Amino acid sequence: MQPLLRVASPAVSWLRLALPGIAVAAILTLLAKALANELASGIGGLPRLPISPVMCAVVIGMLWRNTLGVPSMATEGLQWVMRGLLRTGIALVGLRLTLSGASAIAASALPVAVSCLCVGLLGATFIGRLFGVPPRLALLLAVGTAVCGCTAVIAVSPAIRARNDETAFAVTCVVLFGCIAMLTYPLLAATFFGATPVYAGIFLGTAIHDTTQVIGAGLIYSQQHAAPVALAAARVAKLLRNLSIIFLVPAAAWFARAQARAAGEEEKASVGGARVDLVPLFVLGFVACVVLRSVGDVLANGTSFAPVWHDWMIAGQNASELFLICGMTAVGLSVAFTQMWRIGWRPLAAGFLVALLVGACSLSLTLGIKHLLQ
Repeated sequence: MQPLLRVASPAVSWLRLALPGIAVAAILTLLAKALANELASGIGGLPRLPISPVMCAVVIGMLWRNTLGVPSMATEGLQWVMRGLLRTGIALVGLRLTLSGASAIAASALPVAVSCLCVGLLGATFIGRLFGVPPRLALLLAVGTAVCGCTAVIAVSPAIRARNDETAFAVTCVVLFGCIAMLTYPLLAATFFGATPVYAGIFLGTAIHDTTQVIGAGLIYSQQHAAPVALAAARVAKLLRNLSIIFLVPAAAWFARAQARAAGEEEKASVGGARVDLVPLFVLGFVACVVLRSVGDVLANGTSFAPVWHDWMIAGQNASELFLICGMTAVGLSVAFTQMWRIGWRPLAAGFLVALLVGACSLSLTLGIKHLLQ
């Protein structure tokens, strides 16, 4: 009995720390879903507003953080929701796709993703010099905007020996402009790709920074337009960008060393960047779910097990949506408006212009491919 208690004790201690934050996220998630349902049905005789629960969750979280504040006792649980639960929801999005469907989407998304990556890297270099942003910070802004958001920033930061304040600046810009894009780009997607949700998903997946923000925007669009394929397409397009980090980290390290040698700087010790897997586990989980769905559909087709398999897939997709809404609530609770003013206007202006440049590149190329293929 004693060995069992020793094993269970750390888990119980962690649960006590995490429970308040998990409870806050869960309550605000239920509030967001209820508000979205009321707006969709025309609350108080008002016109019906088909607002996504994810959008409500993010807005409620941001308003809560910047008015009432988030107690320190909720930090541990909110971090787990924003990392563990949200990433689990992202992985389960793979249950909406089969290998054949993912391949077809990837064929259209690949040229857009590669072009946005190149435009983001080159644009950030030029804009950074124009605004006098330090080269390392400009590079972090580039990879955060063009590749995969905060994950890319944290992965590249130790490779280029970036300072902690530079890393924090880049992450803040990614969160700020990514959240703005997450809430506004679904409207652009509806305007330009309303009848073709796959291209809407490709646009969202290549134009928005962080994976969580892409999933949030894809879920907003798919919920408001009853087009779940848009969320799957956005995830595939984002996956293509995520994979580029495998090659980008060593390239960024080489570029930073070359710049340091050119400037005559001495090698500095690394500033303690956290270890980051080049291919995050939730990306591998997403791929595994796609494979599982593909194999299961083939094996269950025409058998008595088919209805059960279908119910399991629906349950997994519903769980994914719930986890995503809860996770995006925690993301909203992490955005503090006061931090924006501490960065200074030059890095913020540079980050905004790079984000705008990548978004414009994604929109124009996706429109071009859509018209070309149709």
